[in-house]
Amino acid sequence: MRLHLDLQFFAGEKTEKATPKKREEERKKGQVAKSQDVNTAIILLFSFILLFVVGSFMKEQMLDLFVFIFTEQIHVTITVESTMTLLKEGLFYFARIVAPIMGVAVVAAVAGNLLQVGVLFTTEPLKFDLKKIDPIQGAKRIFSVRALVELLKSLFKIVMIGTITFSIIWLYKDDMMQLSFKPVEAAIAFFGKVTIIMAVSAVLALLFLAVLDYLYQKYDFEKKIRMSKQDIKDEHKNVEGDPFIKSKIKEKQQQMAMSRMMSEVPQADVVITNPTHYAIAIKYDESVTSAPYVVAKGKDETALKIKEIAKEHDVVTVEDKKLARAMYELVEIDDVIPEQFYQAIAEILAFVYQINKKVN
Repeated sequence: MRLHLDLQFFAGEKTEKATPKKREEERKKGQVAKSQDVNTAIILLFSFILLFVVGSFMKEQMLDLFVFIFTEQIHVTITVESTMTLLKEGLFYFARIVAPIMGVAVVAAVAGNLLQVGVLFTTEPLKFDLKKIDPIQGAKRIFSVRALVELLKSLFKIVMIGTITFSIIWLYKDDMMQLSFKPVEAAIAFFGKVTIIMAVSAVLALLFLAVLDYLYQKYDFEKKIRMSKQDIKDEHKNVEGDPFIKSKIKEKQQQMAMSRMMSEVPQADVVITNPTHYAIAIKYDESVTSAPYVVAKGKDETALKIKEIAKEHDVVTVEDKKLARAMYELVEIDDVIPEQFYQAIAEILAFVYQINKKVN
């Protein structure tokens, strides 16, 4: 009894890798190995690269906006029309400043998802689920190992980014002390350069952490979708069909085929037999085929059944051991007899027609 329980326990333990079918089902539910840190790092990297490339354009747009507001519109009488004009022009300038960043962020976000999970669209995670608002389940998630890992990961990111930015500021501390002796443009350019260096360094660190996080997420996902040996057996049954049901269907099909075959025996012209083993029912109908064809065949018990039906319906039975065995092996039901049997079958049919003529 204990051995049986132990076997059941091990059969239910999830130790096997998920099957392709299981993976596909999880994917349809939106359950995939994915790290949000990868998306964040890629978005930040592309955004800072864009700032470096089109920063001068954005600066010009901001200056034009300030000129428009504080020079062109500063003395305009406040009316509904002037306010609307100011709002429209301001939004237009603002859109030209922000649009490149927003566009790149969207493209980077899509690229990050495609890089991790490929093309995937599902509404399954949006469906209402009471388990999501279950306080007990919520508490379990908050105090789970996964939550602890996420907390440690966040703290580590804060420490790493803080260390990198502080190190860069410390590296340029002497230059910062000299900024009071430099023109405003030079000071702004210096801070811009330092900011870009800090940003790129931080993003590269985040990319490194994102790769590690993705590997962890993949490991965690693979662990979560593991299957037990029993799960794999059940899936195989669902895909291939229950062997018991399949055997029953096959048995029913065989019975139907046998019944159909036996119903053809009374219309046969002759049954060729090996007295104890084989029976082949032959029919010749010029409107169907140009040569005789097999309407039924059987071995052992089936052969006896064919002979019984033939006897009940006065179908002539001819004994020919070699011919019956050879035709059983080579000819299937509804097949025209091969040319090699033409002579033998022609003689048998001639004999049968003579018998039937005498009887009639």
